[in-house]
Amino acid sequence: MSQAAPHLRRSVLYIPASNDRALAKIAALACDAIIIDLEDAVAPSEKPAAREKLAAIFASRPSGIREIIVRINALSSQWGSDDLAAALACKPDGILLPKVETPRDLLEAGDLIDEQDAPDSVLLWAMVETPRALLNIGAIAELGRDPASRLSCLVAGTNDLVAATGILATPDRRHLVPWLMQMLLAARAGGLDILDGVSNDFRDLGAFAVECAQGAAMGFDGKTLIHPAQIEPADTAFAPSETALAEARRIVEAFSLPQNAGKGAIALDGRMVELLHLAQAQNLLAKAAMIAK
Repeated sequence: MSQAAPHLRRSVLYIPASNDRALAKIAALACDAIIIDLEDAVAPSEKPAAREKLAAIFASRPSGIREIIVRINALSSQWGSDDLAAALACKPDGILLPKVETPRDLLEAGDLIDEQDAPDSVLLWAMVETPRALLNIGAIAELGRDPASRLSCLVAGTNDLVAATGILATPDRRHLVPWLMQMLLAARAGGLDILDGVSNDFRDLGAFAVECAQGAAMGFDGKTLIHPAQIEPADTAFAPSETALAEARRIVEAFSLPQNAGKGAIALDGRMVELLHLAQAQNLLAKAAMIAK
């Protein structure tokens, strides 16, 4: 599988499409990506009006935000099809599908997107937020190996998982961690990015920073956020460290030496380094360059 171009998704902020005050602040945000939410954050009575705001939101799109994603309502709902059509008309960077439970959910959405002649640049993101999704996570993530599926990113829906299973939500997330790691493993097998779930107490930034550090240590690419105050801690936690960058530069430089041309594995600092490590190093350095800009 060829390696896809890296995306910077350290901090991904949900903004309800019905919240005019929050929408007006988009240009001032320093997050990597925004999810314009038509689903959970919008009351049923407000959904048609929220959908109609999409065109204006994208018409005034700021240049600093790398990706703008639209979370639609489930295609099986009364709002889903209209949400998808309105979102695609705005040419977003991606569509976030809620309640994905099987590969078919993504394939059917991809077919609808293809039928509307959306460009290949419109990606699919998938919420993993139900027990059934976890049981099918390997097959869902495997679609990431097929560019035609458009699948680019998994998003942990931790609030819904807690509600659906009845587990106790503790500050250390001890009961969620096994499922989060299951999602992470599937995402990496499918060549996908994966984002950690939200932290509901946006006032306790100390606890939020601990949760971000936990997510980064588990291998997540970033975190979904519900408040702008969470952007800086997320960016800090999910940015590559100076030690990791220095190591990445050594790997790239070593493989570029004439004596290592064409080799699949080389010795570096007394250990074996393979092409997979080179790909990881290049990806890390590319993300660092994006952050620097």
